[in-house]
Amino acid sequence: MKIGILAVQGDVTENFLATMASMSELGIDGSVIQVKTVEQISTLDGLIIPGGESTVIGQMSLVNGAIKKIKEKIESGMPVFGICAGMVFLSKNSQDRIVGNVDQPLLDILDVKIERNSFGRQKDSFEAKISMEPIGISSFHGVFIRAPSVSETGSGVEVLAKFNEKIVAVKQGNVIATAFHPELTKDTSLHKSFVKLVDNQS
Repeated sequence: MKIGILAVQGDVTENFLATMASMSELGIDGSVIQVKTVEQISTLDGLIIPGGESTVIGQMSLVNGAIKKIKEKIESGMPVFGICAGMVFLSKNSQDRIVGNVDQPLLDILDVKIERNSFGRQKDSFEAKISMEPIGISSFHGVFIRAPSVSETGSGVEVLAKFNEKIVAVKQGNVIATAFHPELTKDTSLHKSFVKLVDNQS
């Protein structure tokens, strides 16, 4: 099994370590690599798109041609885990709570409408307990940093978690996306859930 962390920008190292730990705890053989190029992405069984700045991730992926390959791989069944900015990048539609419509490259995979900066700016970052019962995680420590939320979902999208009535985690087939940062906690249960999804597909 080979899982890639999209290493364009954002929490790359933290996700790398969390995924390595998850594979070790589950006793699954495989490798975790940092990827940027079309060639690297072509070899993957699963991909994590980390938190960071979604506009930058989208623009840089567009420039090097990665965006097309990522979309092809996901549409052919490769599991993907989008975190915060990664959730925005995966979506069909995104607008900012403060500045409105934002012109940014999106993968147009996840059938949701995203509200960026849904809980406020950097200074409004917070931590909260989240429950994701549909995937067997009853309590998770969510770290929200300039977090988005899902304002609308399509028919194939399963809501995994809400906070203050806002949707903060979803699943659609082989796609998982969270508004919060699981890699910034010691709890690997969400990364393990993704590794199991990849293992089942590969």
